[in-house]
Amino acid sequence: MDWSSVFALVGFLAACFAAAMTGALFKPGAWYDSLDRPRWLPPDWAFPVAWSALYLMIAVAGWLVWRADGFGAPLWLWWLQLLLNAAWSVLFFGIRRLGLAMVEAVLLWLSILGCVIAFAPVSPTASWLMVPYLAWVTFACVLNWSMWRRNPGPHPVITWAELKAPPRGYSAERAR
Repeated sequence: MDWSSVFALVGFLAACFAAAMTGALFKPGAWYDSLDRPRWLPPDWAFPVAWSALYLMIAVAGWLVWRADGFGAPLWLWWLQLLLNAAWSVLFFGIRRLGLAMVEAVLLWLSILGCVIAFAPVSPTASWLMVPYLAWVTFACVLNWSMWRRNPGPHPVITWAELKAPPRGYSAERAR
């Protein structure tokens, strides 16, 4: 593997990291804790663990497609799903529009399915790397639907104070 390929992989990882940052910026907080949530909701710690693995697979899949096909249509579809991925946290946790987030999640799901299909002839490995992501977003769509139905809204938009508040469970005492 040459250096340009290594730098490209770093670029794909950075793009996924940037998409993940919307989840770090618009995070669950008191508003989310106040929602009526299903009993089958995974514990809070499961989300960053799952997303870390998924973002790594998403980055490698995009990189493999780029190596095999350059900036063709399959890679543009990869960028679309990444953009939709980043937008979901803004819609759900930022402007707190659960119904709109549901519509967006379905579009995200369709774009991931499109990647799985479009990647298969270019890089079967890349296609398979997207399957766990598709499965997770399938679950996320069901979860989003359940949350939307249980909490019809309207919900207040996130405030500046909430945006800059420390994460749940953060303790200044523990940080020292």
